Amino acid sequence: PPNLTVPQEKSPLVTREGDTIELQCQVTGKPKPIILWSRADKEVAMPDGSMQMESYDGTLRIVNVSREMSGMYRCQTSQYNGFNVKPREALVQLIVQYPPAVEPAFLEIRQGQDRSVTMSCRVLRAYPIRVLTYEWRLGNKLLRTGQFDSQEYTEYPVKSLSNENYGVYNCSIINEAGAGRCSFLVTGKAYAPEFYYDTYNPVWQNRHRVYSYSLQWTQMNPDAVDRIVAYRLGIRQAGQQRWWEQEIKINGNIQKGELITYNLTELIKPEAYEVRLTPLTKFGEGDSTIRVIKYSGEFHCGFEDGNICLFTQDDTDNFDWTKQSTATRNTKYTPNTGPNADRSGSKEGFYMYIETSRPRLEGEKARLLSPVFSIAPKNPYGPTNTAYCFSFFYHMYGQHIGVLNVYLRLKGQTTIENPLWSSSGNKGQRWNEAHVNIYPITSFQ
Repeated sequence: PPNLTVPQEKSPLVTREGDTIELQCQVTGKPKPIILWSRADKEVAMPDGSMQMESYDGTLRIVNVSREMSGMYRCQTSQYNGFNVKPREALVQLIVQYPPAVEPAFLEIRQGQDRSVTMSCRVLRAYPIRVLTYEWRLGNKLLRTGQFDSQEYTEYPVKSLSNENYGVYNCSIINEAGAGRCSFLVTGKAYAPEFYYDTYNPVWQNRHRVYSYSLQWTQMNPDAVDRIVAYRLGIRQAGQQRWWEQEIKINGNIQKGELITYNLTELIKPEAYEVRLTPLTKFGEGDSTIRVIKYSGEFHCGFEDGNICLFTQDDTDNFDWTKQSTATRNTKYTPNTGPNADRSGSKEGFYMYIETSRPRLEGEKARLLSPVFSIAPKNPYGPTNTAYCFSFFYHMYGQHIGVLNVYLRLKGQTTIENPLWSSSGNKGQRWNEAHVNIYPITSFQ
């Protein structure tokens, strides 16, 4: 009859992640039985994906051991052909050591001078866990070492930041199997400015060769770092090598969301220009942003960007428009309505949408307002006012379609809105295009 034993030095078997190991059960008997290996402590598959692996010599070889393979393995004799012999079995314990898994792997911290900052590196998993040590470094300079007691993280505080405290901090957490590392980039760099891209806002001049451009931007997280004292403005004609640079001084603190405006003048029609904007603090240069400005008498919008081309939801209506694409649409609620693609035929392209059936009630309004457009100054020798063309694509498909209206709102007459265009009812599963001529006498929406 068969006999099954585990060599004393083979259980528990301690190894490291990534190694190749052999679990052993010694088997005797005549005829010598096949050994079946399986997991003893949990109902999971073996490394090859099956629930049982066969071995003719009692050895189970595992290549590239992972931490999930830790645990108890059962070896047992398979049934003899024709012999009614009870299976023998034995257990082998596998312990897989692995270096600490830590978080955050990388974190950028922006903070102004003379302020404090605390970095924290946390251990998620490690084996063995009992002999964990840590070391903090700034570049190559060793700052602090120590041993973990019962806590799961180590912290390093800087009470008052100065130029020599900025840089890359690394925290290594170490056990017998290796090290895990948290990295922190501590900088006083200002964040990038964010351009207002969407309003085409030229300043018309009564000179036929040149145009001006009203450049507008907000500052991302202005309070995170030292006060921005100036911006470096670089400008170059598209396709040219050389940047012309100047500084725009900033007085006082910039507020979050505050719109900063600077007029670029003497731009040659119809040339395009590249504009680069870099915030300056006592730390030095911040992150730059570049944009291209083009001369054009048009404003185009496709609702692809995050701020829907500076259109806004009116807060006096009953509900809002939503930005969606066919790919993001929830067909559970809207199976028989809405477009099956954007107007170019794309399932990913965006459009502004309202659901007109439940829970909406008849007579409820959703109102979207364009940005404010300024009009060209009057030409004393020409026609009294300029005509503009407003064109858009619309899609009205479904049983409960109401009315789509377009109004012209003139600045200084917020309550007087002139109706321009209207359409109602089901127009079928297709996009239609509308063109409306308007003659505003002042800035308009």
